This record gives sequence, C-alpha cells and structure tokens, in this order.
Amino acid sequence: MKKMLLAGIACLAAATLSVRAADAKANYEDACAKCHGTDGKGDTKMGKRLGAKDYTDAKVQADLKDDAATKAIKEGLKDENGKTLMKPADGLSDDDIKALIAYMRAFKQ
Repeated sequence: MKKMLLAGIACLAAATLSVRAADAKANYEDACAKCHGTDGKGDTKMGKRLGAKDYTDAKVQADLKDDAATKAIKEGLKDENGKTLMKPADGLSDDDIKALIAYMRAFKQ
C-alpha cells in the first residue's frame, strides 16, 4: 500500500512539473517570443529593433541574474531616456515567473 501511495505521489509530482513546463512554454510564447524569438536568440524584427539579448549565449545567461529577470518580467524595462523596451508581463504569478525564467535558461547552449 505504501509503495502504491508513493508511486501515486511521484506520478502526480511528475504530472505537475510537466504541466508547469507546458505553462512556461505557453507563457513564453504569449509574452516573450515576439521579441526574444521562439528559440531565445532575439533575432526577430522587434527583438533586433529593441536590442533583445541572445539567451542561447552562455555569457548572456551568466550575466543575467534571476532577481533581475524577475524584476524585468514584473515591471518591464525602459532605456535611459524612458522609452519602453519591454512591457511588464501582467497576470503571471511568482511561480509562473520562476517557471518562465527556468524555461528561458534552457535556451543556453
């Protein structure tokens, strides 16, 4: 009985992680891919115009800290002249943002 319970919990945990990964991908595609590209390279028309970073680059990934990424997702980004470079991603929970950052980290090559 204990083994069945543990197996059930393990399956539920795996399913939850799978759903979270799917949600992160969907959130990325909805809120980020227009500029950062579906591959994270930032070489979309909008990404090039706004100077989106290449998240497949290991140095870019190393230089970007999770707290800075979280702040950018929550608050957006502006340049030194106050021009909006990135709008805040509204409607995402803290867990959604953590999953989104983990999804973005997976682009590193």
